[in-house]
Amino acid sequence: MGPIDDIAFSAAEFSGRARLFPLPNLVMFPHVLQPLHVFEPRYRDMVEEALAGDRLITMAILAPGWEADYEGRPPLLPIACLGRIASHQRLEDGRFNLLLAGLRRVRLLRELPPDKLFREAEVEILDDLYGALGGGRRPILQRRLVEVFREQTPNLKQLHEQLDQIMESEVPLGMLTDILAFTLKLTTPVKEQLLAETDVDRRAERLLETLQAGGTATETPAAKFPPDFSAN
Repeated sequence: MGPIDDIAFSAAEFSGRARLFPLPNLVMFPHVLQPLHVFEPRYRDMVEEALAGDRLITMAILAPGWEADYEGRPPLLPIACLGRIASHQRLEDGRFNLLLAGLRRVRLLRELPPDKLFREAEVEILDDLYGALGGGRRPILQRRLVEVFREQTPNLKQLHEQLDQIMESEVPLGMLTDILAFTLKLTTPVKEQLLAETDVDRRAERLLETLQAGGTATETPAAKFPPDFSAN
């Protein structure tokens, strides 16, 4: 559950051109680590290019109905997560195991012509928005999120200890909501909504409402420690 520091990433130096790794049911968030298993030839090419350059890959989400054209270019949801390959293992048959560090939310602006095996798009980076009116309620939201998480996961002591470490580092509310949204067993549509919400106060309120409504399994986190690899 530990947060990922994105100091090494400079938005000003980002080209705005993103390699897309679209999956139907994996919603990546900033500040977290996601293992990936890459075996399709087009995504092997994508990883090779990323490793030879900036190591950046954008985890996009396939829109509903993708099954009819998975091998082609099915529609994507507009908000994705830019990530950097933190570590990789090249297997003998050309496949890869990756550990991807989530960096920032991005909005897909325009998909680029298909001159490579994998898809690319022009994207813009989306910053977390902290409204002035929400500042007074923000510490309350943060405490309540932690309280409800503990109430709903009484037997997950390891996660509680990791959460204590995160809170001791005084992480901002946006980072906390992203870490919890990634870790908890929420439905894919709920995670998509949380990823798409750049207003931190609304994102935290939506997550809190989901938890209070029983929108997560109480004893099974979505992200195991260590989590399983996600295959493409």
